Amino acid sequence: MTSDNTGQQRKKVLVLTSTFPRWEGDNEPPFVFELCRRLSADFDVWVLAPHAPCAETRETLSGLTVVRFRYFFEWGETLAYRGGILANLRSNRLCYLLVPLFLVCQLTVLLRLLARERFDIVHAHWLIPQGLVAVAARLLSRQAPALLCTAHGSDLHGLRGRLFSALKRLVMRRSDTVSMVSQAMKEHAVALGAEPEKISIISMGVDTANTFTPAEHPTQRNNELLFVGRLTAQKGLESLVRALPQVVSACPDTILTVIGRGPQEEPLRALSKALGVARNVSFLGAVANENLPELYRRASILVFPSATDEGFGLVCVEALACECPVIASDLPAVRELILNGETGLLFKRGDGDELAHKILTLLADPTLRHSLGKAGRKFVSQRFDWQIVAQRYGDLLTRSIAIKA
Repeated sequence: MTSDNTGQQRKKVLVLTSTFPRWEGDNEPPFVFELCRRLSADFDVWVLAPHAPCAETRETLSGLTVVRFRYFFEWGETLAYRGGILANLRSNRLCYLLVPLFLVCQLTVLLRLLARERFDIVHAHWLIPQGLVAVAARLLSRQAPALLCTAHGSDLHGLRGRLFSALKRLVMRRSDTVSMVSQAMKEHAVALGAEPEKISIISMGVDTANTFTPAEHPTQRNNELLFVGRLTAQKGLESLVRALPQVVSACPDTILTVIGRGPQEEPLRALSKALGVARNVSFLGAVANENLPELYRRASILVFPSATDEGFGLVCVEALACECPVIASDLPAVRELILNGETGLLFKRGDGDELAHKILTLLADPTLRHSLGKAGRKFVSQRFDWQIVAQRYGDLLTRSIAIKA
């Protein structure tokens, strides 16, 4: 335990995560890193994450002590990253062979860290696997720090069946506190058997003050649609591609820019060709995180066509922070971000005709796009800026430590 500049001892936090930068400047989703970086102003933060080819097993990143556990030969460490564990399992069934090794090795290194260091709290991101591993460690370790577990969506919605439901319920009941990134997720967790009084609703954040900001001068391209996300069936890009012929028929110069990679890329390319809109779709692949704001600023509309329940919808927040209007699937968690007709437009999930109609409505009305973008930025900057989010997580960590004590 270290001391801050007031002489008070800083609490020591161990963060468990499977999504984290593998090295400086990595394109992996940065939300866990950004939260840890901001919490490090008040806490001594350590991070335990999976190793990956070419990554260090231990290093310091932005003041964070990062330990990466090995779970196979380096060339075969392919379970985490590049879209996440669930996506990698779906795209390559051989990855299932890595799951037992991943769990055992993560638990082994966690127990070793708990034996060597004195942590005040463990913050596990995702109920499974990190939350499950943290609960197992509490049973096996002499040191039992407080446990906060954060569910992000895929862990709560994507793991089905009696066994996974029982494991999720076990993790939530054995944790001292639990956080969910949306009200819709809390309702789902309570229906599953979680104790509502344990659950706080705190989203992940976006830097609306310095990074995701509006353009100083108009930079929007005419009729450019933007999609940002993993190219999987769950993200619903197929419904957007199928809606495109109707849009192009009315606005021939419409361009859909697709940011991201995934197993559906080739099928989606083939579909756009079959529908006669291949020339109107541009697949840019993965883009560095620092380049995303400019893409939001230049797009006429961000389309978020998710086909399955989302935990939160961080892409929508990033776009709105840049005053890019959003059209999104009408899903419970998305409704907490997109107020239909006020901060964006909603359409029935998978309904290509309604989606095409909403797109054409916005493309034809620059005034409406401008008002939705302005209102959207005001809405998200007051609720989801990292300064606000990090303060709420800091308060929750402090409260969790006090509960355990």
